[in-house]
Amino acid sequence: MSDPSWMVQLLGPRDEMLKLVEKSLKSDVLVRGNEITFTGEPADNALAERVFTELLEFIEKGEPLTADAVRRTVGMIEGGGEERPAEVLTLNILSRRGKTIRPKTLNQKRYVDAIDEHTIVFGIGPAGTGKTYLAMAKAVQALQAKQVTRIILTRPAVEAGERLGFLPGTLYDKIDPYLRPLYDALHDMIDPESIPRLMQNGTIEVAPLAYMRGRTLNDAFVVLDEAQNTTPEQMKMFLTRLGFGSKIVVTGDVTQVDLPNGTHSGLRVVREILEGVEDVHFAQLASSDVVRHRLVGDIVDAYAKWDDARQEARPHPLPARQQGRRR
Repeated sequence: MSDPSWMVQLLGPRDEMLKLVEKSLKSDVLVRGNEITFTGEPADNALAERVFTELLEFIEKGEPLTADAVRRTVGMIEGGGEERPAEVLTLNILSRRGKTIRPKTLNQKRYVDAIDEHTIVFGIGPAGTGKTYLAMAKAVQALQAKQVTRIILTRPAVEAGERLGFLPGTLYDKIDPYLRPLYDALHDMIDPESIPRLMQNGTIEVAPLAYMRGRTLNDAFVVLDEAQNTTPEQMKMFLTRLGFGSKIVVTGDVTQVDLPNGTHSGLRVVREILEGVEDVHFAQLASSDVVRHRLVGDIVDAYAKWDDARQEARPHPLPARQQGRRR
């Protein structure tokens, strides 16, 4: 290691980063001066060497080494794959006022790459996996690069639609709280003072899904959020709004459908309808891609196990012949 300061960054204050890495590795790690040696099984030593090589790559690129970066680096290497964690976790999508938006997991990196490579991309996964946030960052990036002339952000106002009559104010006032998460994300990515001007001149539009009917969206980056709350008919309507020079990203979580009982989710059926269609890509994110508090991933997994257990415990209907005999 040519630069002694790198070792200081690699180990962290009071060796915090070193201790974190040691907990994740089976090999024993010994640090003497600027040298690191590993003791253990050959395969374990190889993994340890790759982890430290990737962490050094972070430092060489001038990136601060955080506990989150260490955990995600170890997780990616243990999960296999050819992608280098240092390349995945240092891919900049958007920067504003010192804050950089970038993928934090391998699946997020593949999702972002798919948005670059395809016209229509579906980002499907649980809450907290960055589906909408990364899609909006790519939309702002495309606008800044003049790849599109406008951004359209939309949601199916299912919950608002059920309660609009009970809310005070104009239609805009009633719908605004439901669209608020999209505005909040925009404020992270664009100078807040410029957002009203961009919305007034039509460069950015935030609207309920119903407002898309009858339109053709040319030269636009369109993001449909909470798509699990669309019906199959609404999903078809939305996708057929695609115009020339446009890109569509659809995001949603099929485990959180708010539609009335008996109503099919457009997001659940669209995969079997469009699977294999050229230039359409389905990106799947999982609890391991959650980038909120680490407990969120555990909560998602716990609910999934609970749902599976309930499905298995439900009584299965008897075949028709057996039902006739019982009668």
